[in-house]
Amino acid sequence: MNKKVIGYIIAALLIGSMVVIMVNQNVKKADPIDKSSVLIESKDGVEGDAAGGTVGLDFGNLPPDFELATLDGKKLKLSDLKGKKVVLNFWATWCPPCKAEMPHMQNYYRNSAEEDNVEIVAVNLTSSENRGVKVVQEFIDSYALTFKIPLDETGIVGEEYQVFQIPTTYMLNTDGTISQIVKGPMDESTLKTLIDDLD
Repeated sequence: MNKKVIGYIIAALLIGSMVVIMVNQNVKKADPIDKSSVLIESKDGVEGDAAGGTVGLDFGNLPPDFELATLDGKKLKLSDLKGKKVVLNFWATWCPPCKAEMPHMQNYYRNSAEEDNVEIVAVNLTSSENRGVKVVQEFIDSYALTFKIPLDETGIVGEEYQVFQIPTTYMLNTDGTISQIVKGPMDESTLKTLIDDLD
């Protein structure tokens, strides 16, 4: 081999190594979450009247329905997910606890969601993002998120769900009723335990 070819090979190896290092730095690992500030609200024995369809934010109620677009322009309507257990999460890219939680949600979604009949719907509070949908796309790419992320660009859905602290997560039974409300970040094991409690 001549020196020029060897030079190209060395350059290619260096570039390849730099790409691997950059990818490893950007892939977000699921770090442990401090559970001391997490509040999980649930009420045992509450049965929702799904047929009657009492709409509200109390345990056993059907939460308010909404239809939001995702980044690819597809519409997501909450009521279309009846028949699945739903993790309805509200978050923003600038929120440190949300950043801590996302890798755990992605790990669960990748490893267990299909088997457990679960859909994760992570509503981005886009109206609070300083760079709008661009920063949301960068966040999704950076964390390699594959679950559904609808955009609340007007802030109306977050307001309707009384999201004053993020992340806030509503855990919904297969009939669409509210089983638990979680205020604060969850790790994968907490998420799995709460999902196992859903009907």
